Amino acid sequence: MTVVQLSDFSKKVIETILKIPEGKVATYKQIAELAGKPQGSRGVSWILHSSSTKYKLPWHRVLNSQGKISFDIKSRNYQEQKKKLAKEGVAFDTMGKLDLKKYQWSKRPAQKRDRAQPRMFSKPDTR
Repeated sequence: MTVVQLSDFSKKVIETILKIPEGKVATYKQIAELAGKPQGSRGVSWILHSSSTKYKLPWHRVLNSQGKISFDIKSRNYQEQKKKLAKEGVAFDTMGKLDLKKYQWSKRPAQKRDRAQPRMFSKPDTR
């Protein structure tokens, strides 16, 4: 039996996907950014494909940046994903798109601050 060691990126992707709340969705790009690789959207897709069952990932909560399911509309996977999201209260329009402003998870990557400036002086005093 071959033991596969997960990369730091893979671990972060898995941890992040597990945190997506019920009734909310995230995009592949959003997950990649939260995991530290803004250009890693395809990697997120691959991790979902290869690890969803093993890590019990809520794979159905990850969509493309247009707010659409990435599977072919005629596929069983598309129907299953749409059904799971509907069960969580997520609604799609007639074009198969959901409102990301309404349903997208609000989690964003932390903003990097200038390390040269102490945190207590990072914002201008507005008093």
